[in-house]
Amino acid sequence: MEQQKLNPTLVYVLAILGLLCCCFGGLGFILSGIAFYIAYSKLKNVENYPDQFEPASVKTMNTAKIVALVILIINLLYFIMTIYRISTVGWDEIMRQSQEIMEQWQMQNQ
Repeated sequence: MEQQKLNPTLVYVLAILGLLCCCFGGLGFILSGIAFYIAYSKLKNVENYPDQFEPASVKTMNTAKIVALVILIINLLYFIMTIYRISTVGWDEIMRQSQEIMEQWQMQNQ
C-alpha cells in the first residue's frame, strides 16, 4: 500500500496571512486559528492511522502546526492588548494619537 503525503501548504499560507493580519488589532487569530485546527486535525488522523502516511510529510505538518500555534499566540496577545488599550484609553484618544502621528510623519516627509 502506498503511503499518503500530508501537504502543509494551506496551513503555512493561512498562518502567514494571519501574521500579516496581526496589524489589524490582532484579528489574524482567525486565520492562524484555522491553520492550527487544520494541522491539528490532520495530525490526529495520522495518530489513528500511522502506517498510511509518510514520516517526512508528518514531520513537515508538525512543523506547520508549530508555526501556526506561534502565530496564533502572537495574534491573541496583540488582540488582548488592543482590547485592553481600547478599554483603558478609549477609542477617541487612540484615533487622536494616530492622527497626530500621521501629521508628524507628513511634516517630516515634505
